[in-house]
Amino acid sequence: MTQQISAPLSLPRYPGTVEYWQPDGTPGRGAPTPALVLICEHASNALPEDVPELGGDLGLDAETRASHAAYDIGALALSRLLAAQLAPVMDGAALIHAPLSRLAYDLNRPPDHPGAMPVTSEIHQVPGNRDLTLADRMARLESIYLPFQATVTAEIARLVLLGRRPVVIAVHSFTPVYFGTPREVEFGILFDDDEGIARHILQASAGSGLVTRLNEPYSAQSSVAHTTRIHARPMRLNHAMLEIRNDLIADAAGQAAMAQRLAPILAQALTSAKLTAAHPPPTPPA
Repeated sequence: MTQQISAPLSLPRYPGTVEYWQPDGTPGRGAPTPALVLICEHASNALPEDVPELGGDLGLDAETRASHAAYDIGALALSRLLAAQLAPVMDGAALIHAPLSRLAYDLNRPPDHPGAMPVTSEIHQVPGNRDLTLADRMARLESIYLPFQATVTAEIARLVLLGRRPVVIAVHSFTPVYFGTPREVEFGILFDDDEGIARHILQASAGSGLVTRLNEPYSAQSSVAHTTRIHARPMRLNHAMLEIRNDLIADAAGQAAMAQRLAPILAQALTSAKLTAAHPPPTPPA
């Protein structure tokens, strides 16, 4: 018999945070319906410090909490800038981002993946993730993972019902050195089984001055494309995952400069792939 374990109903839930940009690039929800959804699963290094059942501060020292192990440095700020700059091309844009650190739960990993609640992240130890019981894991699944994924599902479904087939792009950053090995790539474009939009982005990147590669520094054909795999593929939506080296977007100046470089690339790719067209909502049955 399968063991039934549920998280206490008293534990808080952490849905995704949703932001919208109007077609003129200003923040806010407007008409028409956006044709672009950006997702930033590793946006925050916040921890559920007042909820020990979810790991509290995880026993992290200040260095680890401020490091790339805890979140994708620069990714949220870059996502916001890209949303604003791409909104005029895509009739608006939506951004969904995570409220907690990936060390509490990595939302871009399936529930059975060891990295969903990692004990180590590269050189960093995560004491609060040692010796987790099944009940501990279930509590985090129900409080962190499921509410975030429900937010993404709901937002995309609403856009589809309103007549859009939105492009879904996940925005991440990565470290310039991993386990002592330097990474040459600066801009990675990841795809799983849908390479169409990824190759349009690669083609549009020519002449950008960025060292750009497909499926580097990781392959999306592994577990790192969990979010787009469960939200874009079932709806047959065009999608890709972007990886930007974090030393290039570690501060506001770098983020603004990168947005200025990437926004025209993405706009050209979206236009070339003819992904900006709206689809009229279905007519209700009489």
